[in-house]
Amino acid sequence: MTSITDIVPPGVVTGDNLLKLLEHARENSYAIPAVNCTSSSSANACLEAAAKNNSPVMIQVSNGGGKFLVGKSVSDPNAAAAGSVALAYHVRAVAKYYGVPVVLHSDHCAKKLLPWFDGMLEADKEYFEKFGEPLFSSHMLDLSEEPDEENIAICVKYFKEMTPMNIWLEMEIGITGGEEDGVNNEDIDPEKLYTTPEQVYSVYQALSAIGPMFSIAAAFGNVHGVYKPGNVSLSPEKLLTHQEYTKEKIGSDLARPIFLVMHGGSGSTDEEIKEAVVNGVVKMNIDTDTQWSYWDGLRAFEADKHDYLQGQIGNPDGDDKPNKKYYDPRVWIRKAEESMIARVGVSMEKLGSKGRYEKSSEPGSHQCLPEAKKGAVGTLYSGIKNMIKK
Repeated sequence: MTSITDIVPPGVVTGDNLLKLLEHARENSYAIPAVNCTSSSSANACLEAAAKNNSPVMIQVSNGGGKFLVGKSVSDPNAAAAGSVALAYHVRAVAKYYGVPVVLHSDHCAKKLLPWFDGMLEADKEYFEKFGEPLFSSHMLDLSEEPDEENIAICVKYFKEMTPMNIWLEMEIGITGGEEDGVNNEDIDPEKLYTTPEQVYSVYQALSAIGPMFSIAAAFGNVHGVYKPGNVSLSPEKLLTHQEYTKEKIGSDLARPIFLVMHGGSGSTDEEIKEAVVNGVVKMNIDTDTQWSYWDGLRAFEADKHDYLQGQIGNPDGDDKPNKKYYDPRVWIRKAEESMIARVGVSMEKLGSKGRYEKSSEPGSHQCLPEAKKGAVGTLYSGIKNMIKK
């Protein structure tokens, strides 16, 4: 088995390197956790988890996450795109210091949120024109609430725009139940929670004519949110049916010709997750569980240090003792990060991505201004770098 370390570099990966990474995952039956991040802190926690577990990782931002990142007081219609781009630049600035491959992704984009998608694509185009690669690695369109024909047609339109920049497209057909980030499918017709092989093939047929860099989130009973194992009726065996149907239609030599994605994994059993991965899932979204873990780290710290957090001065050690070392945000935010790091590590182990990548020992560097690009910006960057070296 070829090691992914030999074929994919550390840091943010795009284009051919992203395709190699996901092909390796599909061929070797593991999936990469994709964690929703709403701050540099949560993004850094994901990166640290990846480094500690020798695993690739996907850092993704939602529309609501983008709005939070830019600041809740900002009401500009482009706020979500601006915040999402800000997170992308942060990750590009630090990813290589962690020594593992990182995928920069945007999460569910419903039809009503297309202006957000357009804003991110504009940032990708600007970055591509300057540096020859997109800012983000991939984007998701979730038009599953629309009729299939419209869903696929819009995906085709955008994929044609994305392919020249080597941006991966994730799309959804069939609906993930539950509620997430303001999209509520709690009362959806249960039949729509299960995508058919014919639907999946229709997507494959339309998108493969444009390029190979796409994945499909096919519903198999998934539900967003957190539920006790057994309370959600998942059918991961349906994913194998999709693979076999498309394989026969296109005469592929590949056992699993489709890149599949799993949403709504909270509450899934380890066996269901493993079966989904074996059947071609290369990415699984993680949000609800990591939200809880981040809070749980803070909760535990507050419970442990409660008496040191009631004022700036005065604690059980003395009425005149300062408490700054307890309420300093770098202390309690770190406790939240440590808890999230541990939970992301659990997902990496369950998905089989742990230990797949030997952490690079090369010195870290940012990826905000790639050196290879010539021109005014590249010249400016080189000049600054030379000054720093001196």
